Formats: sequence, C-alpha cells, structure tokens
Amino acid sequence: MICITSVHNPRIKRAILLRDRAYRDAEGLFLIEGFREVRRALDNNVRLMELYICPPLFLGENESDLITRASSAGAAILECGEHAFRKISYRDRPDGLLAVAPQMKKSLSDLRLPGAPLLLVCEHIEKPGNLGTMLRAAEAGGVHAVIVCDRCTDIHNPNVVRASVGALFCVPVAEASSEEALAWLKSRGIRTLATTPSAEKNHTEVDLCAPTAIVVGAEQYGLSKLWLSSADERVRIPMLGQCDSLNVAAAATILIYEAVRQRLKTPRAAS
Repeated sequence: MICITSVHNPRIKRAILLRDRAYRDAEGLFLIEGFREVRRALDNNVRLMELYICPPLFLGENESDLITRASSAGAAILECGEHAFRKISYRDRPDGLLAVAPQMKKSLSDLRLPGAPLLLVCEHIEKPGNLGTMLRAAEAGGVHAVIVCDRCTDIHNPNVVRASVGALFCVPVAEASSEEALAWLKSRGIRTLATTPSAEKNHTEVDLCAPTAIVVGAEQYGLSKLWLSSADERVRIPMLGQCDSLNVAAAATILIYEAVRQRLKTPRAAS
C-alpha cells in the first residue's frame, strides 16, 4: 500500500473540499471521521467508498478489524502520513480513521413506521452540534424516525456526524418542508406535540404512548407559527430558575425520555 504523504495529493485536496457544504452537495459525498462513527456506518450498511487511515494516530487495538471490514465491503483503503491525515481531519485529536461515503437522502415516503411511532421533528435547527446531539438522543430513546424541516444545518456536516457519534446512521432521517411534514403526519394520524414556554401544560401531563411527533424549533426563536398553531398539543418544560428556556437539544432529550418513561410503563406502545 502506497502511503500518501503530500498535502497536495488530489485525494487529500478532495477530502478537504468535502468540509464545504456546496462541494459536498455537488459531489453527493460526505466525510465520516472516527472509530465509533465509521463502525456504526458499517454496522448500518452505509457504503464506504474510501477509508483514509493513519496507524500512528490509532488509539486502540481494534482498528485492523474495522479496516478489514471496510475493505471487504468494497472501500478503498488509503494510508496517509500523519501530516497529510491531520490536513483532512476536522478533529483536534484525530484517531486515524476517516471515510468518504455517498450522502444519505431520505424523504417522508421512505420512512417505515410501527403502529404507535415516536418521531422527532426538528425545524430550522442552526447548529450542527445541536442536531447531532438530538440524533444521538433520538437513537438512544428508540425514536423511530427524525424529520429535519426547513433545514439550516446540513445533516451531512462533519460536526453533525461527530456530535451524533454515528447515530445519524442508526435512526432514519428524512428531510422535508414544514408544510409537507405537517400534512404527512396528519394523514397518518400522528399527533404533533409542540414545545413552547408559553404552553399551559407540562410535558409530563400529555399521553406520549399514542403515535406522536415531538416538534422542536430554532435555537433563538423556537417553533414557527405554523407548528404552534397546528399542533395537537403544546407543552412546556418547567423552569424553576431564572432562565426561561433550555438548549434545544436538552429540551428534545427531556421530551424523548418522558416518552420512554411512559412507554416502558405501557409496553404495547413501543410495539
């Protein structure tokens, strides 16, 4: 295997360009960096086209097995010198593994849901870290699908992948406009639960065992009038201090785990 050492190598230049959203979309590709993230991509049958490796940066003893899996699945394995790898890495402390994969495009019609689904709808989320954190919480809480509406953040942003710790590959993620998502949910009898500090009900006072979509909005302005006016239920999370709102990812996690609590008490809801 030839080791790439020059930062001017065409493959290295292309990998660097994939940090840019316009280039990612034009090429239909994105980056997956990190042992856990690459492993979860493989576990969920994401097709890796290339896997860049830098053995001096490996942190454990399982990298060779992961590289073998990626190679067996058809990925080209490209060894890099440390300087070249750090050039393509977007982490402060890279662990020597970075893959290139085709973007994952899902629409609402691609989603397959159980009888009493739990969904998370994210409207106008601006920060990649928040979107990634919500994906991680959604996967951990058994959410059946995440719908990203009127996106500000690209779901293929490297920081979404990193903040989700690979959960992006474990839970179905569809993109749609808010109008499309609302009509799709209503046509399937899925109740919408809007989060707003002005609501009268606490989040623990509504039934989350029924088919439900938890809807959270932009970091600065919250949900749009469309979602607030159309929601079947509006709830708030009690705030006992001086702050009047929570980080959107924290709020989504609290609501997801209230649904987990209720559904564990009513097992039929999770079937």
